[in-house]
Amino acid sequence: MSDSGTPSGGAGTRTRLLRIPWRSEFHGPLRTLAPYLAAAWIRLIGLTSRVCWHGLEHVRPFEERGEPVIYAFWHQRQILFAWTHRGRGVTTLVSRSRDGELIAKALSLMPLATVRGSSSRGAASAARELLDLLAAGVTVAITPDGPKGPARSVKPGVLYLAQKSGRSIVPIANATTRRREFTRSWDRFLLPLPFSRISVRLGAPVRVAPGDDLAAKAAELERALEETTRRCEEDLR
Repeated sequence: MSDSGTPSGGAGTRTRLLRIPWRSEFHGPLRTLAPYLAAAWIRLIGLTSRVCWHGLEHVRPFEERGEPVIYAFWHQRQILFAWTHRGRGVTTLVSRSRDGELIAKALSLMPLATVRGSSSRGAASAARELLDLLAAGVTVAITPDGPKGPARSVKPGVLYLAQKSGRSIVPIANATTRRREFTRSWDRFLLPLPFSRISVRLGAPVRVAPGDDLAAKAAELERALEETTRRCEEDLR
């Protein structure tokens, strides 16, 4: 991939650049159909592709102890999470925007539970709901650079959640051999294509203790996510 700070795809990765604006405003029947079409597309990708997992040793100890974690992944790569973690009891944070309505509906069809809120709308109520879920043993998932960026920059919300709950953040990334890249979206959004090889990689957990400096922890999590994403791309070479 061509933008600075994002891993470049290897010889086995085909990224087609789409130099058109990302259009998210659907109206009428198209808006009603959009979540169903999105869910069908995600299923098509999953059913026609081969998924390889890496780094499961980072999450197995938590699963064996019955402890929830906080998955963190870049907004650019969110689509595949809906397939790889469908029906696994994970709840993901989705914004309260109009786009968020479509995303939440599509995720419910997978199925994947959602909590609505973001740094700009409904942050406090979403944080309380996520903390309650973690206390109840439910794993949650967050895009720490969403919903509007800056891309690949960790916002404090995920760190606050980890610090208050005492739960670990597990960085996770995915990559596909066939995909489209929306070059004019703020995060250079990746649309996976069917008949791909898919790599899913988990990184070492990041803990945020009560006395930790959140700016330093944000930098640590950014490094962990970038390294996990880089290695995920290399898995497909």
